[in-house]
Amino acid sequence: MPFLGWRLINPNGGSTFSPVIQMSSPSVAPRSLPYGTAQSVDADDFSTKKKWYGRRHLVAVLALLGFANIYAMRANLSIAIVEMTSGYDRHVNGTIVHVPAEFGHWSFVTQGVILSAFFYGYILTQLPGGYLAYKYGGKTTFFAGTFGTAVFTIMTPPLAKMGYGALILARFFEGVLEGVTYPAMHVVWSHWAPAMEKTKLATFAFSGSYFGTVVAMPLSAYIGEGFGWPGIFLFFGIVGMVWCAVWQRTVYDRPADDVNISTDELTLLQRDAISECQYVVPWREILRSKAVWAVIMAHFSQNWGFYTMLTNLPRFLKDVADYDIEKAGVASALPYFLMGVTIIAGGHFADYLRKERQFDTIFVRKAFCTSGFLAQSLFLVIVSQTTNPTILVICISLSIGLGGVCWAGFSVNHLDLAPQYAGHLMALSNTIATIPGIFCPLFVGFIVSTGAVVEWHFILYTIILVYILGAFVFWKFADAALQPWAGDHHSFVGQLE
Repeated sequence: MPFLGWRLINPNGGSTFSPVIQMSSPSVAPRSLPYGTAQSVDADDFSTKKKWYGRRHLVAVLALLGFANIYAMRANLSIAIVEMTSGYDRHVNGTIVHVPAEFGHWSFVTQGVILSAFFYGYILTQLPGGYLAYKYGGKTTFFAGTFGTAVFTIMTPPLAKMGYGALILARFFEGVLEGVTYPAMHVVWSHWAPAMEKTKLATFAFSGSYFGTVVAMPLSAYIGEGFGWPGIFLFFGIVGMVWCAVWQRTVYDRPADDVNISTDELTLLQRDAISECQYVVPWREILRSKAVWAVIMAHFSQNWGFYTMLTNLPRFLKDVADYDIEKAGVASALPYFLMGVTIIAGGHFADYLRKERQFDTIFVRKAFCTSGFLAQSLFLVIVSQTTNPTILVICISLSIGLGGVCWAGFSVNHLDLAPQYAGHLMALSNTIATIPGIFCPLFVGFIVSTGAVVEWHFILYTIILVYILGAFVFWKFADAALQPWAGDHHSFVGQLE
């Protein structure tokens, strides 16, 4: 019976630490197959199959809304900056009045620097975010990142009026705070997601990122028209704070801490739970792992296209299809709505194939990721060959939207490879995948100097090339089995704090 670590117990309201011993127990099913295979623990073994809704589903819904909030606060600048630099029309007593731009002197390069400032902060806290989430809990870390972002969002208008340097600083700190959120959520799912539900629960939560973008773009355009661009930041900052209050009062770091969870659901979640130990993270083995780098490359490639469009789609539609700002805000939201739908549908279908149809997890991961990349590339080719506004919007929407299929392949692969290090792996992949967020706005700013169609075509073909490279690397090197360096449970370094 090897010693594994310490576990916090709570007898009669007190607290103490109890040793965790690896031993056979009726409550823990022995594993005969790698974590994540189609024959892993089945949720239907428990009476929870009669109950469609559990506490883990509440966590997923609130996580979705949380990601929606942080992406709305991230994306609203892409609409607001057009109004800040180009001016906008307001309806006053039935008359259209043009409001001149407050920051019309900002060049495209300056705007690119402002839009990319967020990612300079975002890239710095991915890896620390993983450590913070393991030390203080995924719930608390996710809350702190969202609350801090909401504060800086509310402060954006006065800081912008102080000068673009202050605005850059505000966006930088928003990135610093949001950088902890994805690693924190992977730590949450390492406790709250059963083995055969992890794809659909995780992708359901991640879909909030795209639904938040859907809401932010058209709503930002309408708020800006009615109340001016400062109202955009005030509105989304307040909504973010309201979400923080609900999350903090409702969600728990671990199922065992939730007083409202049923015994059946707790049994289901604990059956596949990882031990409550602290591990020495095997960074050398992680950085040498081809499977890890396959995830990183897929994540990087998907973000290259996503961030390019996230920060430039309204401008792209204005230059190529001559959309006005309000119409561009609505059209810009369509791709992200579709992506939110496909990421949820993809997650459910992936787990259906693994659980009901007995497909190997690795085949499902590779098929979803590579087919998504190839489909995205195909529709971008069509976009580059048309000037018809309707066809252009439909194809750009389908290209971005099908990114949700890719996410069902790579975004939960960290939990396949090493569940106890999932937060660290997500932190690593998201760190490298943030580079496009820094580079792409600057790249577009330098390439698209006049707004000519040929300049935008160069941007589109660059995205296609990166997508194809991501599909190739993931198909060739991805894995879904528990990695040898993740199966060593003897690297315990101290008691759980």
